[in-house]
Amino acid sequence: MSELVYLDNAATTPVAKTVKDKMSEFFRDKYGNPSSLYSHANVAKSEGLEASRERVAASLGVEPKEIIFTSGATESDNLAIKGVALNLDQPGHFITSEIEHHAVLHTFEWLEERGHEVTYLEVDQDGRVSPDALEEALREDTVLVSIMYANNEIGTIEPIDGLAEVTSEHDALFHTDAVQAFGKFTLNMENVDLLSASGHKIYGPKGIGFLYRRKGIKLEPLLHGGGHENGLRSGTENVPGIVGLAEAVDLVYEEMEEERERQKRLRDRIVDEVMEIPNTVLNGPEENRLANNANFSFKGIEGESIIMKLDNKGIAASTGSACSSPSLEPSHVLLAIGLPLSLAHGSLRITLGRETGEEDVDHLLEVLPGVVQELRKASPLTD
Repeated sequence: MSELVYLDNAATTPVAKTVKDKMSEFFRDKYGNPSSLYSHANVAKSEGLEASRERVAASLGVEPKEIIFTSGATESDNLAIKGVALNLDQPGHFITSEIEHHAVLHTFEWLEERGHEVTYLEVDQDGRVSPDALEEALREDTVLVSIMYANNEIGTIEPIDGLAEVTSEHDALFHTDAVQAFGKFTLNMENVDLLSASGHKIYGPKGIGFLYRRKGIKLEPLLHGGGHENGLRSGTENVPGIVGLAEAVDLVYEEMEEERERQKRLRDRIVDEVMEIPNTVLNGPEENRLANNANFSFKGIEGESIIMKLDNKGIAASTGSACSSPSLEPSHVLLAIGLPLSLAHGSLRITLGRETGEEDVDHLLEVLPGVVQELRKASPLTD
């Protein structure tokens, strides 16, 4: 066990050594601007930019020219959603779910402020979107449906195949935020028109991601300038970051099956033992959830207090989405699946990674029951 027991891999992951080593070549030796014409720059373009594009595309079984490199999933989500909307001649109808990441939800709120109509689909108690509910919500003027592949808080894997198929039958576009799913299992790209992913969730660097755009789909760029990335994302490409992303993609896909089973065994042990703590709820489904995700609510205490106590014991975990965890507002995801406020406030998200070992789980399970008991004794919310 290391000095830090890091159990917040859904928030970010440590850069793998092989990724760091590969990136260093393009910081010092192969640092040319890929848009320049001389041979030194062509090395950065051919060995860095375009070779990486081919590797990322191969992981999804798509064409390299369908991959657009961005600064991360937030930009990719914005480019997918706004890029479609800004290409319309008049306001349109869009569909998403109540449990999307804020990068998606706030983008749709931005569209609503500009006259577009957005339908927010409810989810069941496991956080799942029903293809039947989607079909009922689809209209003749529906332009785009955006449903995440897997939820970042409770680990629910959505029925993307069915959702994308229903959307396709109604001649609307389908976008999925695949940040948590990419690299954890093979993604089915049939009927998926747009897909967002991020490097720092798969042991790559922060500040790099990509948008898959199916060939022929028109997007209005958000950034204008030199026309980089096929005219859709101007700005000199972050070649070291792109190289790091591609190296990370190769790494996680090479060990994907074995690592998923290993993390699932550790996760199942955590669930079994944590659920022995009285008045504890497992949030999200027992099956069809990300292998590295466990999300609990503890009656009578607040999640922020649990995180602080665990931090004092050398354990890093989360109360939910990393982008909103500093907020004292309860998780919109937990409220959407029907949890009362008292339980939504008392949540703990554990997410494992490739560096998580048995000894890390041992330490968590040794510490957590005492932390919960101590906080409950001091809590005015405890009966």
